[in-house]
Amino acid sequence: MNWKTLEEAKTKLASEEGTVFKDWGGRNSVALIYPNSYFLGMSNLGFQSLYGLLNRYDQIVCERVFMEGLEPVSLESQRPLGDFDVLAFSFSYEHDYFNAVRLLKSSGIPAFAVDRDERHPLIIAGGAAVTANPEPLISIIDCFAVGEGEAILPQAATVLLDGMESPRHELLTELARVPGLYVPAAGNNPVRQFAADIGSFPTGSVVLTPDTELGEMYLMEIARGCAHGCRFCLAGYHFRPMRYRPVEQLLQQAEQGLQSRQRIGLISAAISDHPQIDDLITGLRKMEAEISVSSVRIKPLSDTLLQGLAESGTKTITLAPEAGTERLRQVISKGISEDDIFSAFQRAAAHKFRQIKLYFMIGLPTETDDDIAAIAKMARAAKDITDRYRAGTRLILNITPFVPKAGTPFQWLPMARTGVLKHRAGYLKKELTPRGIEVKLDSIEWSVVQGMLARGDSRLGPVIESMPKVTLSNWRKGLEQAGIDPESIHQQISFEVPLPWAKIDSGTGTEKLRSEMEKALSR
Repeated sequence: MNWKTLEEAKTKLASEEGTVFKDWGGRNSVALIYPNSYFLGMSNLGFQSLYGLLNRYDQIVCERVFMEGLEPVSLESQRPLGDFDVLAFSFSYEHDYFNAVRLLKSSGIPAFAVDRDERHPLIIAGGAAVTANPEPLISIIDCFAVGEGEAILPQAATVLLDGMESPRHELLTELARVPGLYVPAAGNNPVRQFAADIGSFPTGSVVLTPDTELGEMYLMEIARGCAHGCRFCLAGYHFRPMRYRPVEQLLQQAEQGLQSRQRIGLISAAISDHPQIDDLITGLRKMEAEISVSSVRIKPLSDTLLQGLAESGTKTITLAPEAGTERLRQVISKGISEDDIFSAFQRAAAHKFRQIKLYFMIGLPTETDDDIAAIAKMARAAKDITDRYRAGTRLILNITPFVPKAGTPFQWLPMARTGVLKHRAGYLKKELTPRGIEVKLDSIEWSVVQGMLARGDSRLGPVIESMPKVTLSNWRKGLEQAGIDPESIHQQISFEVPLPWAKIDSGTGTEKLRSEMEKALSR
C-alpha cells in the first residue's frame, strides 16, 4: 500500500467521532461505498445511517470507502475492496455510476457480473437513483435494494449471513426472494419497500467529522417522504407515504447530539410539513441548540422556524419557487401561488438573512420564453424586497435543467435540447447579473447525461464500463458504439413502448402516473 494512502486515512480517522472499529475474525465483511468524495459522502445521512445499521450486527464488520486517494481502500482498516465479502454501493446520483466502475476496475474486480465468480465480492447497490431505475447497471451489479434500507436489511442480512459460504448462484436465488431485492440474474419483479413506522428507530449522524460540508452540525431526520407530489420529483413518488417522527423522540435525540455539536441539522424533504414543527423548534431553542435546514418550503412556512433559524445565526435560507409563472407551477403541481412566493420572500427578508438562495428549473414541460422572463421578473422583485430589509443581502439563483425521472409523471416527456437550455440560462444571466443577482447553473451537458442514465436501459452498462476516462466525448463515443441514439432523451416516449424500469413496482401505478402527466399537459 502507498504510504500516502495510509496517512490520508489516518488523518481522516483522527478527526472523527463515532467511528466503528471491529475485529474481522469470524465476521462477514461489508464495504459500504459512497462513489464520490468523503466530503460529500459524510454529509449524506442515508449513507451514515446504513453504516450504523450494518454495524449493529455482531456478525458483520462494515467499513466505508470513498472515491478519493491513490488507492481504493476502506477507511477503517485500509483494506482493498477485494478483501471484502460484499461491496454495497450507495447511489444518490446517476453520475456516480461512472465512479463505481472505476473503483471496481482499479481494484482488479471485473466490472461485469458475468465475469465474477466465487473469488470476488458480491456487489449490491441501493439509493434513490437505482430505486427509481436500476436498468443501466444490471450487467454490473449483482443485486439491487429497491426502497428503504431499514425495511429491507433485516431479512437481507439474515440471508447473507446464512448463505455467504454457498455457491454464488444459490445465494443470489435466495436474495431474490427477499422483498425489495432485485436480482437481475433471477429476473424477479421487486416491490419498493418502505419503513412504515420511522418512529421505531432514530436516523441521525453516526460519525461526526469537521471534514465535510455539514461538519459543524449533528444531523437528524425529522420526517420521510413528501406529500406534495410535484410531477418532476422522485421524493413525492418513490418515498411515499409521508411519515413523521414524534417531537418527543426528536428532542431526546437532539439532546444526545448536543453533547458533540451545538448545531442541529434538520433533514426532511419538506421541513415545515412536520405537524409539530413549531413545538420542535421551540424545544430545540430552549435547549440552546442552534438550528439549520437544507431548505424551507414556501408553503407552509413556519414563522417559528424562520425565527429559530435567524436566532441560531443561520446566514443562508433557501426557497424553491421552481417556476416563474402560475401556469407552469400548475403544470408541475408545485402547489404554490405568486402570493405565497412573495409572502415567503418578505418574511424571509424580514429576518435579515445574509444570503437567500432561490431554486428554479429551466426546460420544464410546456415552458416558453415568457416563463423564463417571469423568473427574471420575480428575481428582480425579490432583490428589491431583500434590499429594503437589509442592504447588501446576497441573492443567488440556482438554475437546474429539468431531467425526466423514471417513476414520475414526467417519465415519458422529453428533455429540452441543449441549445434551448443554454439560450434560456444565458438570458437569465444577462438580465440578472447587472442587478447584483448571482446566477449559478448546473452543467447542461452533464444534465443531459444524467437524463439518459435516469431513464436508460441495460445497453448503458457497457457504455459506462467502456469509458477510459469520464469525459463527454468518451460518453458520446460509447453511445455511438452501443447504437444508442443520443437524441432519444429529447424525444417523448410513446405510451405503447415498454419502459425499461416497469419491472420495478414503485407503489404508484402506470395509469396514475399517466393521468398526472395528462393533467399537466392540459394546463
